[in-house]
Amino acid sequence: QVQLVESGGGLVQAGGSLRLSCAASARTFVRYAMGWFRQAPGKEREFVAAISWNGGNTEYADSVKGRFTISRGSAQNSVYLQMDSLKPEDTADYFCAAGTELPPNRYWGKGTLVTVSS
Repeated sequence: QVQLVESGGGLVQAGGSLRLSCAASARTFVRYAMGWFRQAPGKEREFVAAISWNGGNTEYADSVKGRFTISRGSAQNSVYLQMDSLKPEDTADYFCAAGTELPPNRYWGKGTLVTVSS
């Protein structure tokens, strides 16, 4: 069974940084786009960032441009989200996604919680 497993969430003060990681259980994801979405309490899930299978194309939500950076691991079946200058409004469950489209939406992880205190 294909799985996406996120890690790296936690509690951080405003202005701080966190790095999220997502590892795919199968080499299938080498050819898949991967990305991150988030869902804050009481809100719908929203797109954060995505990267093409070869890392050549990236997309970001306007709310995170200049603060977050998405990258792929050397093995290509992992993806990272470096989050800098964090704000309280970045507080959410962050979900990893993979698929053939950009942004991807076929496979989902279970999420990792990011809490930014003011």
